[in-house]
Amino acid sequence: MGGDDEGERDGGRGIEREYRRRRKMARGRFVGLCVLQGNFVLQMARPDSLPGRQKLVAVALMAMVYVWAILTVRRGRTIVGADGVTTRGAFRVRRWAWHDIYDLRVETNPGQRGSDVKSLTYLYDNDGRRAHLPHLDDWQIPDLWAEVADLHTAAARHRGMTWERRPGVEVRIRERAAYRKAQARAFTGTVIVFFAALVYLLWEVFTDAAPHPFLLLLCVPLAAYALLAVLFRWRCTRALAPA
Repeated sequence: MGGDDEGERDGGRGIEREYRRRRKMARGRFVGLCVLQGNFVLQMARPDSLPGRQKLVAVALMAMVYVWAILTVRRGRTIVGADGVTTRGAFRVRRWAWHDIYDLRVETNPGQRGSDVKSLTYLYDNDGRRAHLPHLDDWQIPDLWAEVADLHTAAARHRGMTWERRPGVEVRIRERAAYRKAQARAFTGTVIVFFAALVYLLWEVFTDAAPHPFLLLLCVPLAAYALLAVLFRWRCTRALAPA
């Protein structure tokens, strides 16, 4: 179900599967990305858009993003076998043996408003850490819940144990989830600070004041992230502390 060649089986064991990109992104999203890319090209083509050195940096960064995206599409996959689970990204390969895997869970995609994917699958290890399983989602696999349930059943014999919940691991999973939420809030706050600093920088430029791009666009956002990360993590720690 949903694996390579509809869940290719290994000698009847029912566990050898490969999940990779099969469906392309929705047409509307593809058109939107093309518009953004076209606008970037037009802005870089303008002789007065950016100074020469900054323009080269912007083009180099965009080229790096394109290379990363292409490699992610071509190489990204999740491989499930008798020995465990392997994920491949643009540059990184990660492997987990079945006895190191605590659970496989389907969760809501936090960025689903701008994505074709509404549900993602995550692997949790015995320490409560989680890892995203590429292309094991409801865009590539319409009946994702049934597919993951089938993986649980097929993998049970290779794990040598059942998929029972363990209170200690569940506590660590909740703690790590709370810390991720704190980091996400700190990042959101930093983005707000960055755009506020950008507006202030533009005001300096238009009023002929001495602009400080390095300070406003790098130092201030980094300082804001450091402060917000400490603040939200502290609040998270207090919320997790037993009453």
